[in-house]
Amino acid sequence: MTASIIESRMGPVRQTYSGTTEFPPMAKAYTELSQVVRETGLLVRARAFYALVGAALTVALAGCVTGFVLLGDSWFQLLIAAALGIVFTQVAFLAHEAAHKQILASGPANERLALWLASGVVGMSLSWWSAKHTRHHANPNRVGKDPDIEVDTISFLDVDAAKARGIQRWITQRQGWLFFPLLTLEGANLHAHAIRHLFSRGEVKGRWAELALIAARFAVFVAPVFVFLPLGMAFAFVGVQLAVFGVYMGASFAPNHKGMAVIAPGAKLDFFSKQVRTSRNITGGWWATWLMGGLNYQIEHHLFPNMPRPHLSRARIIVREHSKTLDVPYVETTLLQSYGIVIAYLNRVGLSARDPFDCPMTSPAARA
Repeated sequence: MTASIIESRMGPVRQTYSGTTEFPPMAKAYTELSQVVRETGLLVRARAFYALVGAALTVALAGCVTGFVLLGDSWFQLLIAAALGIVFTQVAFLAHEAAHKQILASGPANERLALWLASGVVGMSLSWWSAKHTRHHANPNRVGKDPDIEVDTISFLDVDAAKARGIQRWITQRQGWLFFPLLTLEGANLHAHAIRHLFSRGEVKGRWAELALIAARFAVFVAPVFVFLPLGMAFAFVGVQLAVFGVYMGASFAPNHKGMAVIAPGAKLDFFSKQVRTSRNITGGWWATWLMGGLNYQIEHHLFPNMPRPHLSRARIIVREHSKTLDVPYVETTLLQSYGIVIAYLNRVGLSARDPFDCPMTSPAARA
């Protein structure tokens, strides 16, 4: 199969005799951009900003705990559960930034902060997420290398959708419309991934530290719910918290790459083109930045993963102009429009569960 990427989305390509896809050479594209960004000071740490975010989240967590204690045996506790789901997601954004070394000066300090936030507050496995996320950043939307487009209930490639059977097939055929309802289960899924990873065979970095932090987190945030609330209300509380957390996390990460170009295994792209062509920014300015933890500037984040959140908007101006000069598509859309694109893309992929295609790179889903 000749590896290909749709020209309307990916710009001009040329086929080599070896059958792989190559783009016009832009070896210096990222080097030149990086130099401008560094000279502008956009990679300098924003300690005051992150101190403010940390303080705000600490107050928010304290507020949730206080509300839980004051409300007692009341179904209004579900409001506290929803608020906790939102706060935990915001903490996960902060853990993501620490893991990318955006917050503190040294790498080890950032790693320790990420560990405490991810495992100790959110309840996720940092080692599992970091390994997965590193692979994603290296090869976004590349078939066979990006774990974020591997099938996991949802199929992101029609070749995967065509393999679906049983209840999985039924879900795949309707996966676009079911995407957001399924996200209500994503919070529980992330916690399950953490436990499976930490109890798996083989070497796991920081296994016992993560297990200890997750156990402490369970004692602080989960056990009291079952101690102080009736059993049914306690399960409802945990269910609402996990559902809000899952939907918020999924709704923040899904607009970034889903529905953008899918890169064939043999396609050759320079770093700049690879990151810009597969990523989508969300417009909205400061409110979108707060809502999505800086993930709205996905293009800039992928080009400069260690850039602090408050500097991304300024980097956008530089990157957009650089992309225009090089004739590389720079995609921006509103949040609601991005959801429409994602749903339509997933529904087109789901068609393969009814009428499989021979090649995932030439199907209608790949043309999305």
